[in-house]
Amino acid sequence: MGNRVSEILSWYPAMTAQQKHNLLRFINYGRIGGTGKFVLLPVDQGFEHGPGRSFQPNPAGYDPAYHAKLAIEAGCNGYAAPLGQIEAAADIIAAAELPTILKVNSHDLMMPDESDPNPTVTSWVDDAVRLGCAAVGFTIYPGSLHSGTMYEQVRELAADARSAGLVVVVWAYPRGSGLPSKDVETAVDVVCYAVHIAAQLGAHIIKCKPTKATIGLPEHIKRGTYKDVPIDTLADRTKIVVKSAFNGKRIVINSGGEAKSDEEVLEEVRQLAAGNSFGSIVGRNAFQRPMDAAIKLLHQIQDIYTK
Repeated sequence: MGNRVSEILSWYPAMTAQQKHNLLRFINYGRIGGTGKFVLLPVDQGFEHGPGRSFQPNPAGYDPAYHAKLAIEAGCNGYAAPLGQIEAAADIIAAAELPTILKVNSHDLMMPDESDPNPTVTSWVDDAVRLGCAAVGFTIYPGSLHSGTMYEQVRELAADARSAGLVVVVWAYPRGSGLPSKDVETAVDVVCYAVHIAAQLGAHIIKCKPTKATIGLPEHIKRGTYKDVPIDTLADRTKIVVKSAFNGKRIVINSGGEAKSDEEVLEEVRQLAAGNSFGSIVGRNAFQRPMDAAIKLLHQIQDIYTK
């Protein structure tokens, strides 16, 4: 075990031996295994945005097996998806020993809660154990009127995950009527707050969006909370986001977001890497490309994080 891997494990003294084993599955798997950096493939967008919007740009993606194969062929550290997606490719996943994150709550565009999202629990720890997953994933929406319920659900999830020896991954996405406007969902202070909440809830790995160079919460503006913190570049902002996760002692990875050109994706990753992000979880910008192009892009992302 390398020094960096040992250092990361030392940040989780309350983890059980089985949880550490499963965290190591992600750390050591794939093309950049053992570096302490992560590039993962998430495919929960079919549930979140609908199959047409998600898979029609590359119709091969309608088949769940395609995504499992992409994660394996590209040498990703792991794969995240809802219950049905993982079940449909369970044989491929098991044969390659691909570490998986079962996404246990989901939201869809037809739910009438745009102002205050309230995702539904669609699977649980027992499903993850049955499918041989290494982790469970859960989205929280700090700012939603329903966020308190989500926090209570994460508490229950973390307790059950501990008993089962699974890693806890939290998608921390500020959203809801508790925010001044939709424009501040990726303001640097708002994302920092959401990431810190996820860490306090017991997340071992935290997923967040790249940030904008704005301060969103009126209380922070009034008090000048971040007035002496550089936030002009994405690298600057990523440093403070990572610091918000227990001074960098929780793994923070960044989502890839809307579809972009290769160079736009790579430039964003360069900035994230310069800001000490632990890696990227790249969905649409991978699986909406043909397999060969997706593998090439994922390899380029991996190379940026590990050079």
